[in-house]
Amino acid sequence: MSAAELATSQPSVASRNRVVLLTYTAAIFVSALLLFSVQPLFTKMVLPRLGGSPAVWSVAMVFFQSLLLAGYVYAHLLMRIKSRVIPIVVHLLLLLVAFAALPLTIAARWGEPPTSGYAIWLLGLFVASIGLPFFALAANNPLLQAWFVRTGHPDGADPYFLYASSNVGSFLALLSYPLALEPVFTLRMQNLIWTGGYGLLIVLIAACGLLLWRAPVSAIANNAAAESDAPAPSFSTRARWVFLAAVPSGLLIAVTAHISTDVAAAPLLWVLPLSLYLLTWVLVFQQRPLLPHKWVLWAQPAAIAGVIVLLAVGGEQNLLLTLGGHQLCFFVIAMACHGELARTRPPAKYLTGFYVALSFGGMIGGLFAGLIAPNVFSWVAEYPILIALAALCRPPADERLPRLSRWLWPLAAVLALVLILPSQMKGETLDWFEDHRVYVAGGVAVFGMLLALALNTARLKLAALAALALALIRIYPADEGRVETVRSFFGVHKIVTTPNGQYHVLMHGTTIHGAEKYANANGTQVAGRPEPITYYHKDGGIGRAITAIRERKGAPLRVAVIGLGSGTLTCASAPGETWKFFEIDQSMVDTARDPKYFTYVEKCEPELKPTIGDARLTFAREPDGIYDLIIVDAYSSDAIPIHLATKEAMAIYKDKLGPQGAVVMHVSNRHLELASVVVGIADANGLKSWVYDEDSGRDSEYIFATNVVVSARAEADVGKLASTEQWAETDANANQRVWTDDYCNVLGAVYRRLRDGE
Repeated sequence: MSAAELATSQPSVASRNRVVLLTYTAAIFVSALLLFSVQPLFTKMVLPRLGGSPAVWSVAMVFFQSLLLAGYVYAHLLMRIKSRVIPIVVHLLLLLVAFAALPLTIAARWGEPPTSGYAIWLLGLFVASIGLPFFALAANNPLLQAWFVRTGHPDGADPYFLYASSNVGSFLALLSYPLALEPVFTLRMQNLIWTGGYGLLIVLIAACGLLLWRAPVSAIANNAAAESDAPAPSFSTRARWVFLAAVPSGLLIAVTAHISTDVAAAPLLWVLPLSLYLLTWVLVFQQRPLLPHKWVLWAQPAAIAGVIVLLAVGGEQNLLLTLGGHQLCFFVIAMACHGELARTRPPAKYLTGFYVALSFGGMIGGLFAGLIAPNVFSWVAEYPILIALAALCRPPADERLPRLSRWLWPLAAVLALVLILPSQMKGETLDWFEDHRVYVAGGVAVFGMLLALALNTARLKLAALAALALALIRIYPADEGRVETVRSFFGVHKIVTTPNGQYHVLMHGTTIHGAEKYANANGTQVAGRPEPITYYHKDGGIGRAITAIRERKGAPLRVAVIGLGSGTLTCASAPGETWKFFEIDQSMVDTARDPKYFTYVEKCEPELKPTIGDARLTFAREPDGIYDLIIVDAYSSDAIPIHLATKEAMAIYKDKLGPQGAVVMHVSNRHLELASVVVGIADANGLKSWVYDEDSGRDSEYIFATNVVVSARAEADVGKLASTEQWAETDANANQRVWTDDYCNVLGAVYRRLRDGE
């Protein structure tokens, strides 16, 4: 080639390289945008079928991670084909077939869940409904990176910067969903936008395929020669990749479950940890990382200690501490793990195998936290277990003071004996440890952190100290009295017997859902019919509403109750009345029926046969116009089942009401303002509403403040409530959009609670 020809060809090569880079970056970005926006979108569509349980998201994450592995394996196998044309044609055909299945819908015959085996059923629903479109999307990231290498682009020797581009798209998709898409667009419109994006992606990938097909053979040969001598990663290296990917993946589900149980099972709280998770991938796979990996490794022990202190303190009463503290620590831990993966990544020749190892580890972590742990442990053990394992994700240590460090094992053993043995004792020693559990557990955690930083001690020793501190939290629980736990798909229930056996208390997450008084202050046993307490006391909002409707009718009531809890409301009935309960969680029914826990059901409704299943489905089958009163009280901790608080849900309740019936909705919540939501959905159905919000001042007697909304067709239907000063007739806020099955705004409810300072 002459000098003139060379000068002419150089601008054209540079221009082609720019087009290749822009096209591939755009395709990977859009693919990631679609891949991670479909997760909250479709999970929100499924959520109402399983009572709004936070576990729906955990199982959904298992599905997404498993199908991500399948997509990566498919990409790995497809790129073993030497032909340039066959992978392009095969993948475009797959995308077109998947596009034919859009827009997203829940597959036929998957509309109603079973009464058990929810996780397996949910996985089947996801596979049948979105399996093919998601599988095709899942393969794009490693496949397009491998295509990019084969185009002969100069950056093809180290294409991992495209992984950062992918995760930028994922991060933006997740962050924009609760902040922009969910508050503005209905589910149907979100679905149509997503389908349009899928069509655009097919065009972009076709363009990527065309650029690969037309790539100069000489440029491809140069890249191939550069990586031909690269040694294959060892088995131990691949195993470590899997482990480093599994720990943060499992922590992602554990942290999400921890925070969403106490606020709401909603995309807002699902995507915050997942966005941080993806942001770590963006940061570590930059060509010039913004945060040096050694800085993150220094911060990681502090993050582990931070989680331990947060678990010891609790802090669920403080929304910012619950959301911010756990997620900040999770971010640092995930950064350390993913930074190690970035540091040990292989040459581009082994790119697809590297991604298979990452996705395999992600699936293992998801399976452990999302499916295995809930069925093995009666409490949320997966979070502390994964925190201890996170210490093993550090690189091998070069101990600064090896002689001093060798004494760490004997010191840890003595420390464990000193701290754990008192749990087998009684009296003042045990009381002291229980009273100072935060300082004891936190002290061990901080001690381990300082050792890790000062001595650069081995990761196994740090993990042992973290495990010891976490064990102390379990051995010396914060709850006063004896604690038993019951776990199901719908969460962990704690039954707390207070000191001297005076009260039995039902807790879900950190919220009391019922209590029964077993003994008087003088130690004598309570006899006779139990008195409803907690939120259901006769002088509280729900108790007053029941009394008013009963007096208005002047005859026995026919009542439907959505949510059983400890069975307290079985003792709110009067002779001759018919009360029917609807409960989604069989373990909750078993707990309420067991007299060693609570006696409400045994003494007040021994023949109780609640209808099992999600109330939106089971209650809708009830005959119209038969109930005088419908009580909706179906929360998991402070998490709200949003589908029970929509315009369509209220329409169902209205249909089931008798001519002068009323709906009582219990909306007490620490983190969300829900009274205005209920007033809005009632108004949309032509109902008037009265709001009760009063503190009893009797918390020590387990009689709590309640926030209740009563809705009815006319003022006369609620009897004396309409003229009682504790009840305020409230109009719907014209500036607040009504919640529907197609639209809700959890962020707005959180803002209103923070704004009102309650």
